[in-house]
Amino acid sequence: MSSPSFPQKALRGASVLWFAVAAIGQMAFIGFILAFYGVRTASGNFAGWNDKPLIDGYIKGDDLGNVVFAAHVLLASVVTLCGLMQLIPALRRRWPRLHRWSGRTFMVIALFMALSGVWLAVVRGTYLSVISAVAILINAVLILIFAGLAWRHAVKRRFEQHRRWAMRTFMVVSGVWFLRVGIMGWVLINRGPAGMTKDMSGPADIVMTFGSYLIPLAILELYEAAQRSANGAPKALTAVVLAVAAAYTAAGVFGTIAFMWGPYL
Repeated sequence: MSSPSFPQKALRGASVLWFAVAAIGQMAFIGFILAFYGVRTASGNFAGWNDKPLIDGYIKGDDLGNVVFAAHVLLASVVTLCGLMQLIPALRRRWPRLHRWSGRTFMVIALFMALSGVWLAVVRGTYLSVISAVAILINAVLILIFAGLAWRHAVKRRFEQHRRWAMRTFMVVSGVWFLRVGIMGWVLINRGPAGMTKDMSGPADIVMTFGSYLIPLAILELYEAAQRSANGAPKALTAVVLAVAAAYTAAGVFGTIAFMWGPYL
């Protein structure tokens, strides 16, 4: 067997780099959810959900809405952790049973997150603008479709197709995280909220809102195509794209921790 070419090594290295950066950022996301929403929920300080501005989580008298919001937010930590676990090859090889059960948990919660997100936006009106509400609905539809296809291929034991749809599901489920990282990366690069408004209806907001799941999906498809290509040029080009994505993600993760989450802990 011939050794991997330099473009193949570069592609693998860039993908590992991006995953490492993303994993750090998503673990920070989990930590914030537990430290902010988890602590307030466990202590009965439901009104404290609103200590972080933008969207009101707690609304007095809206018991059903408050329960759905709490479940939606707190389960985001579980689905994020389970999603990360699916992307670790060593875990799949050494503990296949854990991989299967964490994968099932990921899929079930992903479906709930999509449906509860739609309910919160449509019924409760938990959104900043009509544009962001539309983006939420499209994201939810993609989650339902992708998760359903990933589950179907797993049941049929078509594992390669399952892997591809599971990866797509991970990307769209992570849209909320990508949005925050994307916003803070943009703010840091521009040294301010260029093209943004408080209700997220500015031109940069629109790109970020829809791009939070469409851009990661596009990069994933580019990566998959480069992996299948026998030509070194697509692999090298994709490695550069992933390296830039990793740098942007790192900036966004730093900004999110330092300015979006840290001040409220």
